[in-house]
Amino acid sequence: MNQDMQGKVVVITGATSGIGKVAAENLARMGARIVQIARDRQRGDPALKNLQACAPGVEHTIHYADLSRLGEMKRVASEIAGAEPRIDVLINNAGALFGSRQVTADGLERTFALNHLSYFVVTQGLLERLTASAPARIVSTASDAHEPATLDFDDLQSEKAYRGSFWQSLRYGGPGFKVYGRSKLCNILFTRELARRLQGTGVAANCLHPGFVATRFGDQSGGLISFGVGVGKHFALTPEQGAETIVYLASSPEVAGVTGKYFHKCRPVNPSRAAQDDAAARRLWEATAKIAGLPD
Repeated sequence: MNQDMQGKVVVITGATSGIGKVAAENLARMGARIVQIARDRQRGDPALKNLQACAPGVEHTIHYADLSRLGEMKRVASEIAGAEPRIDVLINNAGALFGSRQVTADGLERTFALNHLSYFVVTQGLLERLTASAPARIVSTASDAHEPATLDFDDLQSEKAYRGSFWQSLRYGGPGFKVYGRSKLCNILFTRELARRLQGTGVAANCLHPGFVATRFGDQSGGLISFGVGVGKHFALTPEQGAETIVYLASSPEVAGVTGKYFHKCRPVNPSRAAQDDAAARRLWEATAKIAGLPD
Protein backbone atom coordinates (compact mmCIF):
# COMPACT_ATOMS: atom_id res chain seq x y z
CA MET A 1 0.00 0.00 0.00
CA ASN A 2 1.51 3.28 -1.11
CA GLN A 3 0.36 5.79 1.48
CA ASP A 4 1.44 8.65 -0.81
CA MET A 5 -1.75 8.19 -2.84
CA GLN A 6 -4.08 8.41 0.14
CA GLY A 7 -6.49 11.26 -0.53
CA LYS A 8 -5.08 11.98 -4.01
CA VAL A 9 -7.47 12.67 -6.88
CA VAL A 10 -6.58 11.01 -10.19
CA VAL A 11 -8.36 11.84 -13.44
CA ILE A 12 -7.88 9.18 -16.11
CA THR A 13 -9.10 8.66 -19.67
CA GLY A 14 -9.32 5.28 -21.36
CA ALA A 15 -9.82 3.41 -18.08
CA THR A 16 -12.69 1.07 -18.91
CA SER A 17 -10.43 -1.64 -20.31
CA GLY A 18 -6.81 -2.65 -20.80
CA ILE A 19 -3.92 -0.89 -19.13
CA GLY A 20 -6.03 2.12 -18.17
CA LYS A 21 -8.47 -0.06 -16.24
CA VAL A 22 -5.64 -1.85 -14.42
CA ALA A 23 -3.87 1.43 -13.62
CA ALA A 24 -7.07 2.97 -12.24
CA GLU A 25 -7.77 -0.07 -10.07
CA ASN A 26 -4.20 -0.22 -8.74
CA LEU A 27 -4.18 3.48 -7.91
CA ALA A 28 -7.55 3.08 -6.18
CA ARG A 29 -6.11 0.27 -4.05
CA MET A 30 -3.26 2.63 -3.15
CA GLY A 31 -5.74 5.11 -1.74
CA ALA A 32 -6.49 7.43 -4.67
CA ARG A 33 -9.95 8.61 -5.62
CA ILE A 34 -10.44 7.97 -9.33
CA VAL A 35 -12.31 10.26 -11.71
CA GLN A 36 -12.80 8.47 -15.02
CA ILE A 37 -13.70 9.76 -18.45
CA ALA A 38 -15.42 7.04 -20.47
CA ARG A 39 -17.15 6.92 -23.83
CA ASP A 40 -20.20 4.80 -22.97
CA ARG A 41 -22.08 3.37 -20.03
CA GLN A 42 -21.86 -0.21 -21.31
CA ARG A 43 -18.24 -0.37 -20.18
CA GLY A 44 -18.18 2.65 -17.91
CA ASP A 45 -20.68 1.52 -15.32
CA PRO A 46 -19.01 -1.88 -14.73
CA ALA A 47 -15.61 -0.16 -14.54
CA LEU A 48 -16.92 2.18 -11.84
CA LYS A 49 -18.32 -0.78 -9.87
CA ASN A 50 -14.91 -2.48 -10.07
CA LEU A 51 -13.27 0.62 -8.62
CA GLN A 52 -15.78 0.73 -5.80
CA ALA A 53 -14.98 -2.91 -5.05
CA CYS A 54 -11.24 -2.17 -5.09
CA ALA A 55 -11.58 0.70 -2.62
CA PRO A 56 -14.88 0.56 -0.73
CA GLY A 57 -16.04 3.81 0.80
CA VAL A 58 -14.20 6.05 -1.67
CA GLU A 59 -16.38 8.25 -3.89
CA HIS A 60 -14.97 7.33 -7.30
CA THR A 61 -16.80 9.07 -10.15
CA ILE A 62 -17.19 8.79 -13.89
CA HIS A 63 -17.96 11.30 -16.65
CA TYR A 64 -19.07 10.34 -20.15
CA ALA A 65 -17.71 11.93 -23.31
CA ASP A 66 -16.66 11.05 -26.86
CA LEU A 67 -13.05 12.20 -26.79
CA SER A 68 -12.84 12.28 -30.57
CA ARG A 69 -15.23 15.28 -30.54
CA LEU A 70 -13.78 18.70 -29.77
CA GLY A 71 -16.91 19.98 -28.04
CA GLU A 72 -17.06 16.86 -25.87
CA MET A 73 -13.40 17.25 -24.85
CA LYS A 74 -14.03 20.81 -23.72
CA ARG A 75 -17.34 19.99 -22.02
CA VAL A 76 -16.04 17.10 -19.94
CA ALA A 77 -12.91 18.98 -18.90
CA SER A 78 -15.07 21.91 -17.79
CA GLU A 79 -17.40 19.58 -15.87
CA ILE A 80 -14.54 17.94 -14.02
CA ALA A 81 -12.82 21.25 -13.27
CA GLY A 82 -16.09 22.50 -11.82
CA ALA A 83 -16.67 19.38 -9.74
CA GLU A 84 -13.14 18.80 -8.39
CA PRO A 85 -11.55 21.38 -6.07
CA ARG A 86 -8.19 19.66 -6.57
CA ILE A 87 -6.61 17.27 -9.07
CA ASP A 88 -3.30 15.63 -8.20
CA VAL A 89 -2.76 13.47 -11.29
CA LEU A 90 -4.09 13.53 -14.84
CA ILE A 91 -3.54 10.38 -16.91
CA ASN A 92 -4.14 10.80 -20.65
CA ASN A 93 -4.56 7.24 -21.85
CA ALA A 94 -7.49 7.07 -24.30
CA GLY A 95 -6.51 6.07 -27.82
CA ALA A 96 -7.21 3.84 -30.78
CA LEU A 97 -5.85 2.57 -34.09
CA PHE A 98 -8.02 2.83 -37.20
CA GLY A 99 -7.58 0.81 -40.37
CA SER A 100 -8.97 3.49 -42.66
CA ARG A 101 -9.26 7.26 -42.59
CA GLN A 102 -12.26 8.48 -40.63
CA VAL A 103 -13.30 12.10 -40.24
CA THR A 104 -15.14 13.40 -37.18
CA ALA A 105 -18.06 15.84 -37.29
CA ASP A 106 -15.47 18.57 -36.57
CA GLY A 107 -13.70 17.73 -39.84
CA LEU A 108 -10.71 16.19 -38.04
CA GLU A 109 -9.02 12.89 -38.77
CA ARG A 110 -10.15 10.57 -35.98
CA THR A 111 -6.72 9.29 -34.89
CA PHE A 112 -5.40 12.84 -34.53
CA ALA A 113 -8.52 13.94 -32.65
CA LEU A 114 -8.66 11.08 -30.17
CA ASN A 115 -4.99 10.23 -29.68
CA HIS A 116 -3.52 13.74 -29.64
CA LEU A 117 -6.07 16.54 -29.56
CA SER A 118 -7.96 15.08 -26.58
CA TYR A 119 -4.71 14.97 -24.56
CA PHE A 120 -4.13 18.63 -25.35
CA VAL A 121 -7.67 19.88 -24.74
CA VAL A 122 -8.40 17.90 -21.56
CA THR A 123 -5.03 18.89 -20.11
CA GLN A 124 -5.65 22.55 -20.88
CA GLY A 125 -9.10 22.36 -19.32
CA LEU A 126 -7.75 20.86 -16.07
CA LEU A 127 -4.47 22.77 -15.88
CA GLU A 128 -5.72 25.38 -13.42
CA ARG A 129 -6.79 22.65 -10.98
CA LEU A 130 -3.52 20.75 -11.40
CA THR A 131 -1.43 23.87 -10.85
CA ALA A 132 -3.43 24.81 -7.75
CA SER A 133 -2.87 21.28 -6.40
CA ALA A 134 0.91 21.22 -6.99
CA PRO A 135 2.94 19.15 -6.68
CA ALA A 136 0.90 17.43 -9.36
CA ARG A 137 1.57 15.13 -12.31
CA ILE A 138 0.44 14.68 -15.91
CA VAL A 139 1.07 11.25 -17.42
CA SER A 140 0.43 10.56 -21.11
CA THR A 141 0.49 7.16 -22.79
CA ALA A 142 2.63 7.28 -25.94
CA SER A 143 4.24 4.31 -27.73
CA ASP A 144 7.40 3.15 -29.44
CA ALA A 145 5.24 3.18 -32.57
CA HIS A 146 6.45 6.79 -32.83
CA GLU A 147 9.98 5.71 -33.76
CA PRO A 148 9.68 5.62 -37.59
CA ALA A 149 7.25 8.54 -37.65
CA THR A 150 7.75 12.11 -38.82
CA LEU A 151 5.30 15.00 -38.76
CA ASP A 152 4.03 16.69 -41.88
CA PHE A 153 2.62 20.01 -40.68
CA ASP A 154 0.86 20.40 -44.01
CA ASP A 155 -0.92 17.08 -43.44
CA LEU A 156 -1.80 16.88 -39.74
CA GLN A 157 -5.17 15.40 -40.74
CA SER A 158 -3.45 12.62 -42.72
CA GLU A 159 -5.16 13.10 -46.05
CA LYS A 160 -1.91 12.32 -47.86
CA ALA A 161 -0.90 9.56 -45.45
CA TYR A 162 -4.00 7.50 -46.18
CA ARG A 163 -3.91 8.27 -49.91
CA GLY A 164 -0.31 7.10 -50.24
CA SER A 165 0.61 3.72 -51.63
CA PHE A 166 -0.09 0.82 -49.29
CA TRP A 167 3.22 -0.70 -50.32
CA GLN A 168 5.08 2.51 -49.44
CA SER A 169 3.54 2.43 -45.97
CA LEU A 170 4.23 -1.26 -45.37
CA ARG A 171 7.32 -0.44 -43.30
CA TYR A 172 4.92 1.14 -40.81
CA GLY A 173 2.57 -1.85 -40.97
CA GLY A 174 0.09 -0.09 -43.26
CA PRO A 175 -1.46 3.40 -43.43
CA GLY A 176 -3.34 3.02 -40.16
CA PHE A 177 -0.17 2.16 -38.26
CA LYS A 178 1.64 5.05 -39.93
CA VAL A 179 -0.98 7.54 -38.78
CA TYR A 180 -1.10 5.95 -35.32
CA GLY A 181 2.68 6.31 -35.06
CA ARG A 182 2.40 9.99 -35.93
CA SER A 183 -0.17 10.47 -33.16
CA LYS A 184 2.20 8.87 -30.65
CA LEU A 185 4.99 11.17 -31.85
CA CYS A 186 2.58 14.02 -31.14
CA ASN A 187 2.12 12.70 -27.59
CA ILE A 188 5.84 12.91 -26.90
CA LEU A 189 6.27 16.34 -28.48
CA PHE A 190 3.23 17.57 -26.55
CA THR A 191 4.78 16.31 -23.30
CA ARG A 192 8.10 18.05 -24.01
CA GLU A 193 6.47 21.40 -24.73
CA LEU A 194 4.02 21.03 -21.84
CA ALA A 195 6.90 20.36 -19.43
CA ARG A 196 8.75 23.41 -20.72
CA ARG A 197 5.71 25.63 -20.23
CA LEU A 198 5.08 24.25 -16.73
CA GLN A 199 8.59 24.83 -15.41
CA GLY A 200 8.38 26.33 -11.94
CA THR A 201 4.70 25.48 -11.38
CA GLY A 202 5.24 22.21 -9.51
CA VAL A 203 3.37 20.24 -12.19
CA ALA A 204 5.43 17.50 -13.85
CA ALA A 205 4.59 16.10 -17.29
CA ASN A 206 5.94 12.76 -18.54
CA CYS A 207 4.93 10.15 -21.11
CA LEU A 208 5.58 6.46 -21.60
CA HIS A 209 5.69 3.42 -23.83
CA PRO A 210 3.71 0.67 -22.07
CA GLY A 211 4.99 -2.13 -24.31
CA PHE A 212 2.87 -4.24 -26.64
CA VAL A 213 0.01 -5.36 -24.44
CA ALA A 214 -2.78 -7.90 -24.94
CA THR A 215 -5.85 -5.65 -24.60
CA ARG A 216 -8.87 -4.67 -26.73
CA PHE A 217 -6.55 -2.37 -28.68
CA GLY A 218 -6.82 -2.97 -32.42
CA ASP A 219 -9.75 -5.38 -32.16
CA GLN A 220 -12.10 -3.06 -34.03
CA SER A 221 -9.59 -1.62 -36.50
CA GLY A 222 -10.64 -4.07 -39.17
CA GLY A 223 -8.89 -6.05 -41.89
CA LEU A 224 -5.21 -6.92 -41.69
CA ILE A 225 -4.66 -4.65 -38.69
CA SER A 226 -7.04 -6.59 -36.45
CA PHE A 227 -5.63 -9.88 -37.74
CA GLY A 228 -2.00 -8.86 -37.20
CA VAL A 229 -2.64 -7.37 -33.77
CA GLY A 230 -4.59 -10.48 -32.78
CA VAL A 231 -1.70 -12.75 -33.71
CA GLY A 232 0.78 -10.54 -31.89
CA LYS A 233 -1.24 -10.63 -28.68
CA HIS A 234 -0.21 -14.23 -28.17
CA PHE A 235 3.27 -12.90 -27.41
CA ALA A 236 2.24 -9.66 -25.69
CA LEU A 237 2.51 -8.35 -22.16
CA THR A 238 -0.43 -8.65 -19.79
CA PRO A 239 -2.41 -5.49 -18.99
CA GLU A 240 -0.97 -5.69 -15.48
CA GLN A 241 2.56 -5.51 -16.88
CA GLY A 242 1.62 -2.75 -19.32
CA ALA A 243 0.09 -0.59 -16.57
CA GLU A 244 3.18 -0.65 -14.35
CA THR A 245 4.85 2.44 -15.82
CA ILE A 246 1.62 4.44 -15.73
CA VAL A 247 1.20 3.69 -12.03
CA TYR A 248 4.89 4.39 -11.41
CA LEU A 249 4.76 7.82 -13.05
CA ALA A 250 1.51 8.67 -11.27
CA SER A 251 2.63 7.67 -7.80
CA SER A 252 6.31 6.95 -7.24
CA PRO A 253 8.36 9.37 -5.13
CA GLU A 254 11.33 8.37 -7.30
CA VAL A 255 10.04 10.60 -10.12
CA ALA A 256 8.92 13.55 -8.01
CA GLY A 257 10.10 16.63 -9.90
CA VAL A 258 11.13 14.67 -13.01
CA THR A 259 9.49 16.22 -16.06
CA GLY A 260 9.54 16.19 -19.85
CA LYS A 261 10.76 12.59 -20.10
CA TYR A 262 9.74 9.48 -22.03
CA PHE A 263 9.69 6.25 -19.98
CA HIS A 264 9.70 2.53 -20.69
CA LYS A 265 9.71 -0.14 -17.99
CA CYS A 266 9.74 2.58 -15.32
CA ARG A 267 12.98 4.07 -16.63
CA PRO A 268 13.61 7.16 -18.78
CA VAL A 269 14.74 6.31 -22.31
CA ASN A 270 15.49 8.39 -25.38
CA PRO A 271 12.71 8.65 -27.94
CA SER A 272 13.42 9.08 -31.65
CA ARG A 273 15.30 12.13 -32.94
CA ALA A 274 12.05 13.52 -34.32
CA ALA A 275 10.52 13.25 -30.84
CA GLN A 276 13.37 15.33 -29.38
CA ASP A 277 12.83 18.28 -31.73
CA ASP A 278 11.87 21.18 -29.47
CA ALA A 279 11.11 23.49 -32.40
CA ALA A 280 8.66 20.91 -33.76
CA ALA A 281 7.15 20.56 -30.28
CA ARG A 282 6.48 24.30 -30.11
CA ARG A 283 5.10 24.36 -33.64
CA LEU A 284 2.79 21.41 -32.90
CA TRP A 285 1.55 23.13 -29.74
CA GLU A 286 0.70 26.30 -31.66
CA ALA A 287 -0.99 24.38 -34.48
CA THR A 288 -3.00 22.26 -32.04
CA ALA A 289 -4.12 25.29 -30.03
CA LYS A 290 -5.35 26.90 -33.26
CA ILE A 291 -7.29 23.78 -34.26
CA ALA A 292 -8.80 23.55 -30.76
CA GLY A 293 -9.66 27.23 -30.64
CA LEU A 294 -7.60 27.70 -27.48
CA PRO A 295 -4.92 30.28 -26.65
CA ASP A 296 -1.38 29.05 -27.33
